[in-house]
Amino acid sequence: MNLNSKYFDSIRIKPESEVKPDEPPGCEWQGCRNAGGYRAPKGRGQEGKYHNFCIAHVREYNKSYNFFAGMRDDDIADYQRSASTGHRPTWNVGVNKMGTQGPPRQKYTDAFTDPFGFFGGKPDGDGEPEPARRPLGNFERRSFEALDLEGTESGTVIKARYKELVKRLHPDANGGDRSLEDKLREIIQAYNYLKSAGFC
Repeated sequence: MNLNSKYFDSIRIKPESEVKPDEPPGCEWQGCRNAGGYRAPKGRGQEGKYHNFCIAHVREYNKSYNFFAGMRDDDIADYQRSASTGHRPTWNVGVNKMGTQGPPRQKYTDAFTDPFGFFGGKPDGDGEPEPARRPLGNFERRSFEALDLEGTESGTVIKARYKELVKRLHPDANGGDRSLEDKLREIIQAYNYLKSAGFC
């Protein structure tokens, strides 16, 4: 590109000699002839509008400026309370729950499908979901086998099965036969282990 071209020079709107730097407007303070350039808010109800003062008069204006001038104490307290939330509406916690007046609110789980029941719903498909099972270690599995149980039983079932086996295998219950003492000892140890592990 040729910078000395006559076409390049004609693009400019004004020659550089005619361009004047922007001068700040004069101070709006009555009787002041200094240059302005410092903004000061005009007041409540005129948000976004500003006076234009010089530095000395903007300092004087700011010392006497009171946004709440002319407001009652109750109105000032309401304004300050509303300012804590950015002057946006708020509601008390627990309002608009299901079962209160007005249309019922939709549960969050109704907004999407949950085919596997991860969020507490019933999974799609046949039958009821299996209850959550605690994984069994070797000692726990052997203890359940000693009590002739599968490992999914509740604590009351485990306790009932233990009492039944103890009554059947105890020497006092079977006429003094001591041949089953080892099996009885194994059942007692298995039950004590399951009890300490929190199964019953």
